[in-house]
Amino acid sequence: MTAHATTAPFPVDAIRTRFPALEQAGSFVFFDNAAGAQVPRTVLDAVVHHLVDHNVQRGGRYDKSRLVDAGVAEARASVALLLNADSPDEVCFGLNATSFIRLVSLGIGQGIQAGGERDEIVVTDLDHDANVATWTALQPMGAKIRVWHMREDGTLNPADLAPLLGPRTRLVACTAVSHALGSLVDLPAVSKLAHDAGAELFVDAVHYTPHAVADVKAWGCDYLVASGYKAFAPHMGFLWGRFDALRRLPTFREDFIPDRPPYKVEAGTFVYENVAGMNAAIAYVEGLGREIGGSNGADRRADLVAGFAAIRRHETDLARQMLEVLRDAGATVYGIADPARVSERVPTICFNLPGAEPAAFAEAMNAEGFGIRDGHMYAPRLMGRLGLAMDYGCLRVSLVHYNTADEIRRFAEAIPRALARL
Repeated sequence: MTAHATTAPFPVDAIRTRFPALEQAGSFVFFDNAAGAQVPRTVLDAVVHHLVDHNVQRGGRYDKSRLVDAGVAEARASVALLLNADSPDEVCFGLNATSFIRLVSLGIGQGIQAGGERDEIVVTDLDHDANVATWTALQPMGAKIRVWHMREDGTLNPADLAPLLGPRTRLVACTAVSHALGSLVDLPAVSKLAHDAGAELFVDAVHYTPHAVADVKAWGCDYLVASGYKAFAPHMGFLWGRFDALRRLPTFREDFIPDRPPYKVEAGTFVYENVAGMNAAIAYVEGLGREIGGSNGADRRADLVAGFAAIRRHETDLARQMLEVLRDAGATVYGIADPARVSERVPTICFNLPGAEPAAFAEAMNAEGFGIRDGHMYAPRLMGRLGLAMDYGCLRVSLVHYNTADEIRRFAEAIPRALARL
């Protein structure tokens, strides 16, 4: 990697021109990216190309069908590259991350129901409920749930996990980064603890993949789910699992489907055009990495690493600036609030303002041209830990690499005007 890969200014203005929605939105600011990011033009082109050129079923003995087969295979290889996986056969496509969590949980639940000695599953009170309720739903099958509690600063500390593990632990389910508080999780430490106890690690990486480079080898996880809609692609989901783990996992499949990954996991027809879009989104980050100073195309993984490294640096600056704005506005920030600790988080921040009901403030900010989120963030256990009612919740701003310092400045200026509207 060349030296300027770590020193070149982040080309945010040029990047923004690649996102048609940003140009079309005018002065509107997308600060709700955790609920779905915008897509580059190349992703739109890939979706349209599929729908216009070969919108047919795969597996046929004609050219257009073979193009679908080739496109799915290419996307599988790209996602494997994105995750640093051993094989594209470890990548399974489908509807969304939640459905894949449920698929894996049901498979593991069958083993528990059959009388397996390992019947304990560890969940957290930081995670999205999709990675909690899917596991607690196994209790009627005999599963015993243990909760790894976050600390007061909104982080999951591996030291607090260790006492929960033992000879009956089947699996630890946790996020890679909080979709609400933005706090990162030390996955290598978590996987070591889980594996030393003879358990597996299931990672929800839905909110991680837009912000930094994933690495299932370095993390040591056994399963991982993510979705396209936060990572600059259309709505779709993918499951990665160690090949042996997927091969052992009980799944539903029709009789004519091969009993091997990834086919045994992909029940029914998934949305091919959205898979094409996911492939294009990965290529977009690769291209950014080449521009920033990656391998100039000689090493795709190196280009992804370079692209995400540049994204991470830019987003770290954005997080610091936003935390300072919220501090100056008198906000209560949930989780890591110290700008000096931005390396421990992504620019996804939950907060409340004195005297401002979250829903009313979100409406007022809409009138100021900002899209932000309010509510329970699909995390009832987290709301309970924060002392917030589900019907009240909090506010969330969630930034990605196409956001700018100027948008944060405008946000700061809009806060008092929005408060005056309440």
